[in-house]
Amino acid sequence: MANLTEIFSSVQGEGKYVGCRQIFIRSADCNLNCAYCDTNFKRADFCNVENSAGSMTFEKIKNPVDAVQVAEIIKNFSSQVPTQAVSFTGGEPLLNWKFIREVAEKIQPSELKIFLETNGTLAAELSQIINYVDIISADIKLPSVAGNNFDRHAEFLKIAAQKDLYAKIVISAETTLEEFDAAINLLEKISSQILLILQPVTPVKNVQAIPARRILELQARALCKLKSVRVIPQTHRLLNIF
Repeated sequence: MANLTEIFSSVQGEGKYVGCRQIFIRSADCNLNCAYCDTNFKRADFCNVENSAGSMTFEKIKNPVDAVQVAEIIKNFSSQVPTQAVSFTGGEPLLNWKFIREVAEKIQPSELKIFLETNGTLAAELSQIINYVDIISADIKLPSVAGNNFDRHAEFLKIAAQKDLYAKIVISAETTLEEFDAAINLLEKISSQILLILQPVTPVKNVQAIPARRILELQARALCKLKSVRVIPQTHRLLNIF
């Protein structure tokens, strides 16, 4: 069982699979406190569950939620709309790695891929479910916004690299060249083939938008060491959908 905040069907708004139809399982709790975070991941008595796939209307179910119940919701949504993947997001979903494994087991056999959207710091937890995961979106958290230690990312990426992995760095006006270069060097040491997504921050709280010229400068620096670097904003925010 796990404390969840939302279950819904929508399009992936970030990263390599932007635009693909997915089912999102959003968990409560996180082990980081990023300055740009725009997600409410606090525990609540109830989880908001979409009434039908893409309806954008919700009902409430009691927390914590059982894996059997979530598997049935996934099967129901995917029968209504052809769906590429089930995205476990958060908060930090790996804090509930046992729950992810239980849900993955219960929806097998299925053509649905298991997509993990994570802050990329919990290597031990990832190792417990790596055989159940198909796609991993791993954030590289910069110290200026997350106070993060890159060492945790290195261990995580070594495990994640055996899957369909891409890394994501949220860049803002506060991003420094020193921390950005450190992140690029980290990725290059793991593999220069890892796809990197640079995501210009959606301004929130005191975090400022990054100028266009700066975006191009950072992409150029990253491309000197990595084979593929794309700039993709949060498209779901542009479309005003979940």
